[in-house]
Amino acid sequence: MAKHQAVGVDIGGTGIKAALVNLEHGAIIGDRVRVATPQGAKPADVLQAVREVLDTLEVTDQRISLGVAFPAIVKHGRTMSASNVSDDWIGFEAEKFFEDGLGRDIAFTNDADAAGIAEARYGAARGNDGLVILTTLGTGIGSAFLYDGALIPNTELGHLRHDGDSIERWAAYSAKEREQLSWDAWARRLQELYSHIERLFSPDLIVVGGGVSKHSHEFLPLLELRTPIVPAVHRNAAGIIGAASLSHG
Repeated sequence: MAKHQAVGVDIGGTGIKAALVNLEHGAIIGDRVRVATPQGAKPADVLQAVREVLDTLEVTDQRISLGVAFPAIVKHGRTMSASNVSDDWIGFEAEKFFEDGLGRDIAFTNDADAAGIAEARYGAARGNDGLVILTTLGTGIGSAFLYDGALIPNTELGHLRHDGDSIERWAAYSAKEREQLSWDAWARRLQELYSHIERLFSPDLIVVGGGVSKHSHEFLPLLELRTPIVPAVHRNAAGIIGAASLSHG
């Protein structure tokens, strides 16, 4: 059974989540474990929190592979940016740090890229040819590009510029909550974001992820785009499922 299972860990700015995943169906097995991301999110503290969630899962079979998703640009195992975590991660050999600290090999990737893989293999983008762009709307805006199912890593559409700042400061779900925007008012901001993405990349499909995707009926019908735009299937579990899937290649 181990070859059909893997553990996914999704490290975020506010929470660290993990679960055992059925790789045939892209489904979480049993309970999802969550702990709060340590204050400041420095490497040693995050590693200890990851150990905690893995200990809680009690997955001891070393044949079960492990994937870790992280909110940063990841190149050759190094984290090259830091989104809602300590600046200590910038230029840090994160993959080796986790492998040494956990005593096992891992697959290490950007969190939005992991979510994109989950939707491409098991969700809303499955079987779609051409360019699929997934965006996650949460504290910030993450993105994943997939062309004929193959991942083009480390895109950062949340850092498109708007009034001299990253557009995620203005259009992420956190902005809706912070400014207490109505769905209509927030949708007008999303319209600007997605119209710009459409002009730049001419995607064949846009998938909208993040926890707010469960309310997609409140805002997606308000958008006027040429490109089909649909909610993600796996929502906040996508990072876990994608990380686990990538641990098997």
